[in-house]
Amino acid sequence: MKQICTSCCAIFLLILCGRLMAQDDAASKAWMAYMTPGEIHQMLAKDDGEWNEEITTWMAPGAPPTKSNGVVVNKMIMGGRYQEAKHTANFMGQPFEGYGLMGYDNAKKAFQSSWIDNMGTGIMYMEGKWDPQMKTIDFTGTSVDPSTGNELQVRETFKWIDDNTQLMEMFMQQDGKEFKSMEIKFTRK
Repeated sequence: MKQICTSCCAIFLLILCGRLMAQDDAASKAWMAYMTPGEIHQMLAKDDGEWNEEITTWMAPGAPPTKSNGVVVNKMIMGGRYQEAKHTANFMGQPFEGYGLMGYDNAKKAFQSSWIDNMGTGIMYMEGKWDPQMKTIDFTGTSVDPSTGNELQVRETFKWIDDNTQLMEMFMQQDGKEFKSMEIKFTRK
């Protein structure tokens, strides 16, 4: 009887170990897929380098546009997992610096983007989906309205027109209505 009980316990332990190893193997494969840059990351890497910017901003709905020019330098970092974008320009007579970080989360199947600049102290965060037919990422996210301190809903479209031209359009809300607040046309140097 003792030998049968020992044999049953050994078989149970073997089955349990096999299941745990299978779970560990599946978890390992999931982590490898999560951490490995893929085709989308390679697509971003093609945009590395220096780009000219034609910037148009609108401070409020119906306000006249303000135009300026700038430069952005894109560079893949952390083994090709993320793209940093360092922007420099003059905006309303002031030197402007901006820093964007964009990546593609393999697990969420979504782009993620954060933005900071020297015209504020907050961080804008957005997530977006890739539309391969339109060659566009449609981002949505939040920022802050400095006049109220309240969270502000933002939307951005980023379109690849061709290998040397891109267009970003930013939309914000004012009094519950969306308006286009910025447009940047990027041209590869």
